Amino acid sequence: QEKLNQLDNRCISVLATTLAGMDKDKNVSALQAGLQLLVEQRVPGIRDVFILQNLMKCMGRDAPVFLKKKLEMAVLKDIHHLTFPNAQRLFLALVAMNYCSFPILNACSEKIQENIHDASIRQLTLILEACYSLQYRNVKLFSAFADYVQSTACLWDKKQIIHFLSAFETLGFQPSELMGTFAEKVIEDPEFLNLKNLLVVMRVYSRLNYVPRDKKHQFFETLESCLNKYLPQISNTDLLKAAYSLCILGCLPRRALDELLQRDSKDELQLSDDLHKEQKAVMLRCVRACMELDSPSFTTPVFAPTENFSLVSLNLRKAREALVELLGDESMFRQNVQLPYKYHIDFEIRMDSDTKKVLPVTAADDQPDSSVQRLAFLFVPLSAFCVGTTHPRGKLEMKKRHLNKLGYHVILVPNKKFQEMEKEDAVEFLKGKIYSENASHFSEVTVQDNN
Repeated sequence: QEKLNQLDNRCISVLATTLAGMDKDKNVSALQAGLQLLVEQRVPGIRDVFILQNLMKCMGRDAPVFLKKKLEMAVLKDIHHLTFPNAQRLFLALVAMNYCSFPILNACSEKIQENIHDASIRQLTLILEACYSLQYRNVKLFSAFADYVQSTACLWDKKQIIHFLSAFETLGFQPSELMGTFAEKVIEDPEFLNLKNLLVVMRVYSRLNYVPRDKKHQFFETLESCLNKYLPQISNTDLLKAAYSLCILGCLPRRALDELLQRDSKDELQLSDDLHKEQKAVMLRCVRACMELDSPSFTTPVFAPTENFSLVSLNLRKAREALVELLGDESMFRQNVQLPYKYHIDFEIRMDSDTKKVLPVTAADDQPDSSVQRLAFLFVPLSAFCVGTTHPRGKLEMKKRHLNKLGYHVILVPNKKFQEMEKEDAVEFLKGKIYSENASHFSEVTVQDNN
C-alpha cells in the first residue's frame, strides 16, 4: 500500500489480477480501494489494450460507473490496433465488469470476423456466451460464426457443435444451414447422443423451431428412437422436458408420452413439491394440448368457442384505434379473446371468404359455416422471433399451428415495429394484412435487429 504509486502500469495489472483471486479481508479490501484510486488516475495514460482489458476484468462489476466509462474511453483510443486475442479478451472483460459498451463490442466483432479462421470452436462459444451476458445481438457476427463452423463441421467433435448450437439457442439465433448439417449427422450416427446431449439437441431444435425440410420424418424417428432407449432410467423431469421439446416441433413420441402419462397418473411427477412446479405444469399442459390438437384424428371445429374480454393492454391501444378507424367501430372485431387450451389472441376478425368483406361479430356468430374465415392477430415481441428475422421461435410456432387447427388464419405482427409506425401507416398496414391474399407470407419477411 505504501509503495503503490511507485508501481508501473504492468505491475498494477499484475497486482489487480492477484487481488481479484484472494480471499477478502480488511487488508485486501484496503489495498483494492487504493488500487482503484490509482487506476482512476493512470487510466487516461495507458495505451496497452492488454493491460486495460486486464484492469477491466479485475475491477469487476463493483467498479463505479465513471471508472467503467474511463476504462472504455481508454480502450477506444487504441481500438484500431486490436488483435484477435485482445478482441476476445475484451468481450470477457466487459462481462466481468457487467458493462455493455457497443463501440468496443462492435469494433471487437469486426476484428473477430476478419480473423475468424484463427479461432477455435471453444473460443467462438465463449464469445457467444459473452454476447448473451451483455445482451448484445450482432446478426453479422452470429452469421459469420455459423458459416465458419458450417464450412468446417467435419473438423469439430459433435459434442463441441452441440455446445455451440446451445449457445446460439440461448441467444435466440437460428443458424439454419449448420442445424441442417448437424441434423444429418444425428440421423447418420445417433449413437454419440447420450441422454444429456439428446436433451440439449431436442431443446435447441424445438426452441429455434428448426426441422430439416427434406428429412423431417427421419430426424423425428431418430430422436424418438434415442429417447426410447433411455426411457427405463430417465428421470421424471428429463422425461417431461424431452416430451415437451418434441411436442413443440409437432412430433408425438408415443412411448415417451405413454410413460409420462402413467407417471403423472401415479403422482410420480410430484409437481406440488417441486420448486419449478408452475413451469412444469405449463409444460405438461402444452404436452396434453399437443396430444389432442396434433393428433391425426383431430378435426377442425366449425368454429372455436370463444370468450371476449373488453379490457385490452396498454400496448395494444394503438392497434385497437387503428382497427376502429379502418373497420368503423368495435362491433367489427373481438379483442382479448380467450380460447380453449388456454390460448389467447389479441384481436379476432371474421370475413366472408367469398366477398372478402369483414363481418360484424354478431352476424358472424349466426353463420358458423365454412364461408366465414377467422383471422387471429397476434402482436408479439421481437423476442418471440429468431434474432434478425420474423421466423417464429418454437412456442409461437406451436401456438400458430394450434390456432390453425382451431380454425384461425394467424397473422403475426412484431409489436415493436408496429408501435413505431405513424397512425396512418398503422391503418394501412392492418388493411393490407386483412385484405391481402398474401397475408400468410408475412412471417417470412426479414427485419433488422436493433444492434
